[in-house]
Amino acid sequence: MPSNAIEALKFLKENQIQWVDLQFTDLPGRLQHITIPAADFTEESFKTGFGKLDGSSIKGFTTIYESDMVLQPIPETMALVPWSQGVARVMTRVFWGGARGRFERDPRFIAEEAERYQSEQGYLSYFGPELEFFVFDKVELNVALPQSGTGYKIYAREAPWQTTNGHLIRYKEGYYPAPPVDQLFDVRLEAINVLTKYFGFIIEATHHEVATAGQGEIDFMFSTLADTADKVQTLKYVLKNVAAKHGMIATFMPKPMFGDNGTGMHTHLSLWTKDGKKNLMYDPNDEYAELSQFGRYAVGGILAHARALSAIVSPTVNSYRRLVPGFEAPVYVAWSKGNRSAIIRIPSYYKGMEKAKRLEYRAPDPSCNPYLAFSAILMAAMDGVNKKIDPGDPVDENIYHLSPEKKKALGIKDLPRSLDEALDELESDNEFLKPVFNSSILSTYIDLKREETKTLQMYPHPMELYYYLDS
Repeated sequence: MPSNAIEALKFLKENQIQWVDLQFTDLPGRLQHITIPAADFTEESFKTGFGKLDGSSIKGFTTIYESDMVLQPIPETMALVPWSQGVARVMTRVFWGGARGRFERDPRFIAEEAERYQSEQGYLSYFGPELEFFVFDKVELNVALPQSGTGYKIYAREAPWQTTNGHLIRYKEGYYPAPPVDQLFDVRLEAINVLTKYFGFIIEATHHEVATAGQGEIDFMFSTLADTADKVQTLKYVLKNVAAKHGMIATFMPKPMFGDNGTGMHTHLSLWTKDGKKNLMYDPNDEYAELSQFGRYAVGGILAHARALSAIVSPTVNSYRRLVPGFEAPVYVAWSKGNRSAIIRIPSYYKGMEKAKRLEYRAPDPSCNPYLAFSAILMAAMDGVNKKIDPGDPVDENIYHLSPEKKKALGIKDLPRSLDEALDELESDNEFLKPVFNSSILSTYIDLKREETKTLQMYPHPMELYYYLDS
């Protein structure tokens, strides 16, 4: 991967690149692009950018009367696109047109601001998300004219409702089966080969996940905040294209089907000294989980703001179909060492290993905007450190099985049960975000999400006819 503009220009020439995709992320978190001639790239263009963007047509960006925007390439992200001959991609920063500076609602700008803020505080953060997803053979939708019938049908070669070769995966039995039962291994393998060879990823693991119907996971090596968010967008981009090449569809939707586990993005976070030499979350003398007091404060901050964070890390109406008891998704605000029913756990696979000490925040799902999600998680953790927020005692019991009285006694709160409830929490609890999240992006984000919930509330769900047609 190039490390500067000169190397990026050399990369374009050596690979005989004719076209370059300028990629950026809109406010909801979807990757966008425009393709331009590689011949337009010069050392100067990496500084001045390309005036190619009508911001009024991008969700969450600008109005029609202030729509001219500039995309500035990030040379470190230049990479070959293997499925399109003579094409490369580069991720970009978004600027206002007319030399008015950085666009304050560019999600990557928020990630860069979060990195600036943590550096001023003397810290360095590392993020390691675990991206889950489904790869379906086909999805049929009937939503164009709801009055004629609304619904969908999933086709998945290993699902118990469809398989024709006998290699089925029953509900909740998809964790780690070997091929040929795992029928999506080749698709995941092709995706990680592309990520490794062309996009500079270091892959730690890939495997089938718990659900049937092609649920999988890809894990890559942790990195700094903005770089990790870039990698999340890249992984989604690559997997979707690899699946499409096979005539399939990859989706990061949190809960595409009833009765089985949804799709999460468990996110690992560690905080280090600014020079990267000391893991501030590690204490070898802590008997419970080798977690330092600093680390406990970071946990306390995320727990304190967990309900508000939900609006950013679980950002769709569908996210709250996943966050229900019984499907390994966290619904309770608590922490523990190995308890996967808690929203935060402290992985303890090894003892005496400083570099491995971290927290795992289990609420996020991959429908989130990773630039906003990682920034918000960091700000909550740092608020906990700055205010010395105690997380309380760890809960080493299955929280799903605790009585309401026991949960109340332990001070265990519920996560929001809907996006609207989460947005209410974010509106009332966002001071911890304000050193990094400007008021413009917060208000625009909330407005977008309110509109999303309002729109979906107007559509009757197919199952409502089953329950209420005889009313």
